[in-house]
Amino acid sequence: MAPASAAGPAAHPAAAPAVAAAPAAFVHPGVNLSTAQLDFVRGKVQAGTEPWKSAYNQMISSKYADLNRTPAPRANVECGSYSNPNNGCTDERQDAIAAYTDALAWYITRDDRYAQKSIQLMDAWSATIQQHTNSNAPLQTGWAGASWPKAAEIIKHVYGNWPNEGRFDTMLRNVYMPTLIKGSNSNGNWELTMMEAAVSISVYLDDKTDYDTAISKYLTRTAAYVYLPTDGSLPKTVPSQNLDTRDKIVSYWQGQSTFDASMAGVTQETCRDFTHTGYGISNIGHVYETARIQGQDLYPQVGERLRQALGFQSKFETGAASKPSTLCPGKNLTLGLGPITEVGFNALNTRKGVAMTNTQALTERQRPAGSNDLFVAWETLTNAKNPN
Repeated sequence: MAPASAAGPAAHPAAAPAVAAAPAAFVHPGVNLSTAQLDFVRGKVQAGTEPWKSAYNQMISSKYADLNRTPAPRANVECGSYSNPNNGCTDERQDAIAAYTDALAWYITRDDRYAQKSIQLMDAWSATIQQHTNSNAPLQTGWAGASWPKAAEIIKHVYGNWPNEGRFDTMLRNVYMPTLIKGSNSNGNWELTMMEAAVSISVYLDDKTDYDTAISKYLTRTAAYVYLPTDGSLPKTVPSQNLDTRDKIVSYWQGQSTFDASMAGVTQETCRDFTHTGYGISNIGHVYETARIQGQDLYPQVGERLRQALGFQSKFETGAASKPSTLCPGKNLTLGLGPITEVGFNALNTRKGVAMTNTQALTERQRPAGSNDLFVAWETLTNAKNPN
């Protein structure tokens, strides 16, 4: 293997986008959760069964389920690097999570106050927001855009009675999608978050063209975010990033220079920190789930990368393995994967019977998994041991 300092053409070709195919008709509700999954959760909570009981109690007692919450919309959400300045960034993300939380709470309890609170939050933003600005605008659009359609799918297709639904649809179509569908050449979690939001909104809006575009970008980015030994001596790349030398690739991978069987599941951001890595892995699992609900099996392209990414990070997060010198040379690992393992673990372990010892240990240790206050929320409740 060439040393990290070697220049010259990359040894591996860019990741090729797979052909995507939107369904003939979209399934609703069908963003991250289906009717069968929601009914499973509702039944478990009503029966008082663990871990769903504790997960529900965690959700319903959180600030996101507060029926006294006041929406805080802005016309211009301005988000700089690391949300500095933070002019509406936290408010938008958390109002979107709250709208989803309330929609879930309504589905489980059938207490109309929660549905009405979800609608109030969505209506407030759809009446106000016009744009996202500053350097973190694409990422912010992805984070908030991943939560809004999860709420809207439940309200529109199960609860109904939403007079301003059309205005909300217009907000997603005009304020979010033009930014999201372009993708990003920043760190991989940016584009993965943006594609999660784009896929989710496309399902909600029944937009087959944008769905196909977003799935294709997602598949290309996923292949370039998680390394597998079958990729060769270097990870795959996204063509638009022009990572055409080994030096460029190693730099983009935060100094990771060893790519072999021992590194199966290392990600482009592992050597940055596990928190950002967790964002990307979460996005991969979310889109995989939504596509599955829509009748599109992405397991051949995504399944092994998702399994390895979860397992690789989990073994260090739990302390089951020590960092080898070939991983992030000269750096310590910055742990903190976050509450992001339930969806991928359920998709691969519960449904497909794939053994995932390290991921299982971390997942069970973290239950009930709460929210990361960005775009992940209540996934022990929604996805733990959910066979549907």
